[in-house]
Amino acid sequence: MFDSKQRNDIIIQLQQYFSEELEQDLGQFDAEFLLDFLIKKLGPAFYNKGLEDAKAVLERRVLDIGDELYEIEMPLD
Repeated sequence: MFDSKQRNDIIIQLQQYFSEELEQDLGQFDAEFLLDFLIKKLGPAFYNKGLEDAKAVLERRVLDIGDELYEIEMPLD
């Protein structure tokens, strides 16, 4: 899902969050485990939301194209 640099950056951010906001130390192993858990539990919801948003954009574009095609339609006399 994430390349190794992205994964390491996220792990560092998790460790910083725990330290600054929760005043807890989060070791490397625990941070990796937490990241894997979050990906497993929340990943599908974020993925599906992204698909839903993309679908909405595509549907709007298709409607716009339909409107433009209607505008250039030639009358039948």
